[in-house]
Amino acid sequence: MNLNSPLFDRIRIRPSCDEPQRETREPACERAGCAASGLYRAPKGRGREGQYWRFCLDHVREYNASYNYFAGMSDDAVAAYQKDAVVGHRPTWSMGVNGSKPSQGDAAARDWAYADPLGILRAEGLGETRRPSPEPKRPRFGALVTKALDILGLDETADPAAIKTQYKTLVKRFHPDAHGGDRSFEERLRDIIKAHDTLKAAGLC
Repeated sequence: MNLNSPLFDRIRIRPSCDEPQRETREPACERAGCAASGLYRAPKGRGREGQYWRFCLDHVREYNASYNYFAGMSDDAVAAYQKDAVVGHRPTWSMGVNGSKPSQGDAAARDWAYADPLGILRAEGLGETRRPSPEPKRPRFGALVTKALDILGLDETADPAAIKTQYKTLVKRFHPDAHGGDRSFEERLRDIIKAHDTLKAAGLC
């Protein structure tokens, strides 16, 4: 590999020491009569965005102290500019502007307007006076009482007389004497008696 090849001279990224150094001139202050360097930028004003004056430190401070972007604009024009600045001065359109207007009866039922030609939102009850949803029906009794009634084959509407009648019927049906001494239904009979005791303790019979 020949390190003295002229190709290396073409791809140098740093100038050699014998090359003359280029002088970098600083911009001069643009204030009339000032010979200092203009190292600081100051905006030229409305309508000339992206353009800057070059001032020295003293003159850029003086310029910024008196700078007013809205100079010469009325209060209404300033307010309109600030409002447009919220959306980046891009054009906007009102939502829902399609020529259809709700009837007066619908407008009276709600305080906001929308176009619903298919009645989808109206079917969902939007825009109508909301009625309070009914509270969920709570069971009259606790879990133990409800389970006891279920064992006896009764519901929550059963009165004391119905509970006693059902209890006697089930005891006779599952008693070992009714099955010739067969004791295979004792577990069922024991659950019936326990359920009756639970209902009796709850004051239902």
